[in-house]
Amino acid sequence: MVGKSATESGGGEALDLFLKIGLDERTAKNTVANNKVTANLTAVIHEAAVTDGCDRTVGNLLYTVATKFPTNALVHRRTLLNYITSLKIKSPAQLEAAFIFLTNIASDNLKIDEFEAVCGVGVEVSEEDIEHAVDEIFYENKAAILEQRYRTNVGELFAHVRKKQPWADPKVVKKIIDTKLCALLGERTASDNEKPVKKKKEKPAKAEVRLFNEKSVVEVTAPEKPTEEEINPFSIFPSPDENFKVHTEIYFSDRPVLRACNSKEILEKHLKVTGGKVHTRFPPEPNGYLHIGHAKAMFVDFGLAKERGGGCYLRFDDTNPEAEKKEYIDHIEEIVGWMGWEPFKITYTSDYFQELYELAVELIRRDHAYVDHQTPDEIKEYREKKMNSPWRDRPTEESLKLFDDMKKGLVEEGKATLRMKQDMQSDNFNMYDLIAYRIKFTPHPHAGDKWCIYPSYDYAHCVVDSLENITHSLCTLEFETRRASYYWLLDALGLYQPYVWEYSRLNITNTVMSKRKLNRLVTEKWVDGWDDPRLMTLAGLRRRGVTSTSINAFVRGIGITRSDNSLIRLNLLEYHIRDELNKTAPRTMVVLNPLKVVITNMDAAVMDLDAKKWPDAPADDASSFYKVPFSKIVYIEQSDFRLKDSKDYYGLAPGKSVLLRYAFPIKCTDVVLGDDNETVHEIRAEYDPSKKSKPKGVLHWVSESSPGVKPLKVEVRLFDKLFNSENPAELDDWLSDLNPHSKVVIKDAYAVPSVKDAAVGDSFQFERLGYFVVDPDSSPGKLVFNRTVTLRDNYGKQGK
Repeated sequence: MVGKSATESGGGEALDLFLKIGLDERTAKNTVANNKVTANLTAVIHEAAVTDGCDRTVGNLLYTVATKFPTNALVHRRTLLNYITSLKIKSPAQLEAAFIFLTNIASDNLKIDEFEAVCGVGVEVSEEDIEHAVDEIFYENKAAILEQRYRTNVGELFAHVRKKQPWADPKVVKKIIDTKLCALLGERTASDNEKPVKKKKEKPAKAEVRLFNEKSVVEVTAPEKPTEEEINPFSIFPSPDENFKVHTEIYFSDRPVLRACNSKEILEKHLKVTGGKVHTRFPPEPNGYLHIGHAKAMFVDFGLAKERGGGCYLRFDDTNPEAEKKEYIDHIEEIVGWMGWEPFKITYTSDYFQELYELAVELIRRDHAYVDHQTPDEIKEYREKKMNSPWRDRPTEESLKLFDDMKKGLVEEGKATLRMKQDMQSDNFNMYDLIAYRIKFTPHPHAGDKWCIYPSYDYAHCVVDSLENITHSLCTLEFETRRASYYWLLDALGLYQPYVWEYSRLNITNTVMSKRKLNRLVTEKWVDGWDDPRLMTLAGLRRRGVTSTSINAFVRGIGITRSDNSLIRLNLLEYHIRDELNKTAPRTMVVLNPLKVVITNMDAAVMDLDAKKWPDAPADDASSFYKVPFSKIVYIEQSDFRLKDSKDYYGLAPGKSVLLRYAFPIKCTDVVLGDDNETVHEIRAEYDPSKKSKPKGVLHWVSESSPGVKPLKVEVRLFDKLFNSENPAELDDWLSDLNPHSKVVIKDAYAVPSVKDAAVGDSFQFERLGYFVVDPDSSPGKLVFNRTVTLRDNYGKQGK
């Protein structure tokens, strides 16, 4: 096979080939690192007969074919490639339309007229047509454009135009939109140029939400998705040597504005230590299992460092010994590796307890901290009333002595805290003298029993960021109001200040992701542990058969924007899961609810038939097939038989024929009913060994491997969304919203013999049923399969 030989011949030949078709060097090198994509793209280039090179636009389309072509329609790939190389299909929008069309027809005959009509072949959209469409959009949105001026989301305007003119040249559309904006708004003003980063980040978020929340615009925005995936999501971040600029201002009630930035001397010292490389950190608290929201954090933290050739610390934020366990630490380290990330170093906040303590002493000396004796309730009351603590102005030496007593264990737990002296009159409640240290007579899982005072998150995380020379401190938007405290503290201590940037949390429908709620689900046994496949924990997703690569593809697709009003629908994640499993999970046949069929015109002999592991398996590749026994007694799904037939039904019924996949047509000749004269116990049928009959319905099935021996029995667990509501976290009684049918166990399903040696973690596509993975509960005598995802999106069908 062409793809195989190209891959085996070494990365150099493949890299040269990919550069010839116009791929940029980074994309080409990333492709060579992936054997499967390398093989696919090499085969596509040879099929398209462009081994000597081609235009970059054609090359990018060929790359998209190699990575996204529907595998169920492989017989039509060469036809599509001819349309691309002849420039009849020349845009991502046309290519996406082609994929949808080919997915629907699969391997059926291709009707050229329908194909060309759907893909816009031969349709030429003039510049005048585009200008007319843009004028209409500007007229409809004029008020909003005038209000937002150059902060107008151009991507959204672009999408509206594409709805009216789906085959318009994107470059021309962009040029006309820009020209119209300039004509309507005039030259940019100083205020138009404020916060350009925010504008840059908002574009992909809005496009993504529209793509999956508004069915009416799917065809408009879907063609833009490949282009947006190719945009480097990390390009919005500055380089480390630019971190002398002010990007955060902190307002005080009693002193001038603090414009946070590094001095030239501090930045030069930092760059000397780091060599100018990007250093980020992924800082989970080891008090539970990681969930899919942490997958986004990992993508941002590790992804930026990897893209810039730097390093990302895995830092355990272990400042609360009462909530932390070695189990959680081990899990986090393992799951980070499973997600495909390699830490630059593994550190603990507790590694810096001595430095943190010494800096706290220095903070007191500089009159920026004090020991306080208020109770938690009193602190809360005073903060609400914006009142200073009675101990706020105590002498520095007194606070130093008391803090030393706290460290030595001479002060009772709860009787004192160290608070930062910030600004109790600020408009930002995160400047209300936050707690820096509290007393806890609890041994620490990493630091042992050396300490009885522990730093707070608000004190420790920014200081350790500075001590580790983090260049980009990245976190979710709920921490945005803590920027003031972050920079106040580093400025007060004269420390290096990382660049801080917040991104939107990952919120997914039909689940909860707060650690408190997840912990309650687990401890109260509403689910079967942290790795229950119904949970959005990464351990649960892995057990369900979801791959780390599909999770990362999902995270990359939703972007790292600052838009914080999006709730991502579960079916978007499932789309990425299917997209990968469709290419990697071999096909097999399993019957969940068996119904016995006796073939009356067949003797007791057993035939071994060839079944395809892959829909496009070449006939001469034996590894792409598996053996299926076919005998006098077979089993089909109970749902594939009806006593009363209808025109729109393609299953088996009395007097009707169906095709048993990879086998023969059978015709129902008789039905054996139970005593109630309704329950079907057995079906009698005749098979057509000549295969001359051509029934429309095709059923999966499992047969006895020898006379009187039942097929391989397996357990199958069908998982569905855990909650009925899209946003159960908003409900007061959120536990009452649990889906009672989120887990259905079928103990007596039948499988073909070829799966009997499947190992834990092996994934399959059960034909017509979905994608499944072997569960760790399996034993040598009994395989257990978890359904990863159905074959098609059933979100809309099941309701919200």
